Parts: sequence; structure tokens; C-alpha cells
Amino acid sequence: MLLVIDIGNSNTVLGLYQGEQLEQHWRIGTSKSRTVDEYGILIGALFRHEGVALEAVDAIIVSCVVPPMLPTIQELCLSYFGKEPRVVGPGIKTGMPILYDNPKEVGADRIVNAVAAYEKYKEGLIVVDFGTATTFDVITPQGQYQGGAIAPGVGISAEALFSRASKLPRVEFSKPPQVVARNTVNSMQAGIFWGYVGLVEGLVQRIRQEMDFPVRVVATGGLAGPIADATSLIESVENDLTLEGLRIIHSRN
Repeated sequence: MLLVIDIGNSNTVLGLYQGEQLEQHWRIGTSKSRTVDEYGILIGALFRHEGVALEAVDAIIVSCVVPPMLPTIQELCLSYFGKEPRVVGPGIKTGMPILYDNPKEVGADRIVNAVAAYEKYKEGLIVVDFGTATTFDVITPQGQYQGGAIAPGVGISAEALFSRASKLPRVEFSKPPQVVARNTVNSMQAGIFWGYVGLVEGLVQRIRQEMDFPVRVVATGGLAGPIADATSLIESVENDLTLEGLRIIHSRN
């Protein structure tokens, strides 16, 4: 079996593949303070809960946007799985030309998402990933990574509002009954939710204006579903896009 690990700023997602089939997946908090053994105990417990032995893992591939975490996960793979993990980065075969000024600057998760989306759709794409940051990545119809945009994620934006405005409470991210609200909680939800929908629509429309080819808009990440339900510009939601991209890149190497 193939273990794929995506280390993000807020969450680390693990997936277990048997061939091309995703058998299990888990989401845990990313913590730079956890030791190798703490991660080993946690992941071992997740495996046992699903009745999977650590020895069933034949290979591991990792993408990481938190550099201090990478040595910990590499040691974890060696100590608990007995495997040297393949790491998405310079020198790995992705099958996708990167047209960035400096390809090494592109986050591994952005490339992994782009590879998975193009493998599925084989057309021009905008991939919107709702994570700690919200990224907009453009892939040409020829399968080249064109570039994109990075915006603060919903969590970052909302936390700044809560922490800097003394009288405003923390509120749940959800669609309010109406835009013009009559209480503080709904007013904040209207601003956060519809403001974010507007951000997505505005950037997607501007990207389309710059491109000389049609694009399909694909969303992934934790808030992809609620945002996609609120705008017609998002045409597809792919919840396991990053895990699938890691599987594809592993097969190419």
C-alpha cells in the first residue's frame, strides 16, 4: 500500500492507497512541537482503529509547506514504517512544466493539486484551494503550470477581525440568512461569507480575462463545498485532490 502525506500549515492529511483506490484517509493538526514518537503513536492509533498494520505500507510520498516539519516526518517514516519517503520538490518528476520565474518557489501542494486536476480534466484549469491561505493556480490546456494568486484564508481573515476589533465576538463561518443583517453575529457572517465569495469570484473573473484559453474552475480544501454552493463560477469540487496528486506523482517516479 502507498501512504501519502500532505503537511499543511494547519492540518496534515494522510491517505492510504491500494493501487489507484483511496482506502482510508485521516486529518490531524500540524504541530511543529510534536516529537517523532508522538506522531508515531498518533498515526499508529489511527491505523489500528481501521485494522491496518504499519507493515502494510510499501512506499510513502510526502508534500510539505512547513519546512521545520519535514525532518520530523522523514524520521517518522524511517522509524515507524522502515521506509525512506519520497518528497515532492526539486528533482522529482511531476510530468508538469512549471512556468514560474523560479519554479522552486511554488508550494509543493500547489503543484500536486495542479497535477491531479489536469490528469482528471485534461483542459485549461483554475484550481482554488481553500486552506490556511487560499491559492488560485492556473494550468494551461497543454498541462503547464502557468502561475496564480495567493490570498489570506478565511480563518486568517476572520481571526484578524476577532483579535483586532475588541467588541466583535468569534462567529462560525456559515452562510447567514441575508446579506443585510440585523444583529452583530449575522452581520459578521455576512461580511466574512459573502466577502469571501466575492473575493473568489473577483479573482476568478480577472484570471479569465488574462488567459487566452477557456478554463474550468475546480475547488478543493475544507471550505470548497460551502463556497461552491454559493457561486456558479466553481464548476467542480474535488475533496481528495491533493492526495490523488501525490499518488500520481509517486507513480511517475
